[in-house]
Amino acid sequence: MRDYRTEPMAAIPKTGVTQDSERWSVVIPAYNEEQYLAETLASIAVQTISDTVVILVDNGSSDDTAAVMKGFVRGHPDRKIVILSDLRPGKINALETGIAAVETEFVALCDADTIYPPHYLERAEAMFGAAGSDVVAAFAFGIYSDASPFGAWFTKTKGAIVAALWPKQGHTGGYGHTFKTAALRKAGGYSAELWPFMVADHEVVNRIVKQGALAYRRDHWCLTSSRRSGRGNVDWKFHERLLYNLTPAAKKDWLFYDYLRPRFEARKFFNANLRRRDWEPPEA
Repeated sequence: MRDYRTEPMAAIPKTGVTQDSERWSVVIPAYNEEQYLAETLASIAVQTISDTVVILVDNGSSDDTAAVMKGFVRGHPDRKIVILSDLRPGKINALETGIAAVETEFVALCDADTIYPPHYLERAEAMFGAAGSDVVAAFAFGIYSDASPFGAWFTKTKGAIVAALWPKQGHTGGYGHTFKTAALRKAGGYSAELWPFMVADHEVVNRIVKQGALAYRRDHWCLTSSRRSGRGNVDWKFHERLLYNLTPAAKKDWLFYDYLRPRFEARKFFNANLRRRDWEPPEA
């Protein structure tokens, strides 16, 4: 991955908020992520908003993910870090456990294979304050780690355009989601009972938008693993994604709960399928 610390920063509006106490929690679920997790945690450790609670949820890993988490705790004795365990298969379950432990005003849901630039939380907080008090979620665009400069520019530019055209739906993955905690909880958060299927990040957006506005900025981004570009076996079909984009916000409930739910259930398109890692080459 390229050195995210060298990326130029645009000016960030001041919100007038002091950091006398923790305002942010960062929730990171992980299943067998020893290859990526250390670098993700290093990017969280150098955030410009440093007074945060880091909540790590081991989702039953069989590799050294737990050891990486414990090493992070030892290496940062001055930080508030919580390690939790949820053995129920599926990222949704791990997120539910992590979110339940959040006590701060804002929460960032981060993926264990994603790098967050130092200004990530600061920019998200500015988006909550600058765009109006009705903003309940601030989303970052995901740039693949092997993207060219043009590819990164295209991803951010395209994201900004579609977000302006369709401001009430998701245009980025769950790796780039931050929320006002109270609004996320009121919307039901991540829950296998409410939605146990894939594209859970988009379904959560369908519920959270009923609590307030979504905020996007072209210069708000994160650097995610390029393995995501080859995950067709755990992604929705083209016509389903197209229908998601074409369905008006007022009809999104119909789309998810009447149209997509029975189809996802019939083909066993569950969130726990992510554990198969179909995007990775088979072991020799």
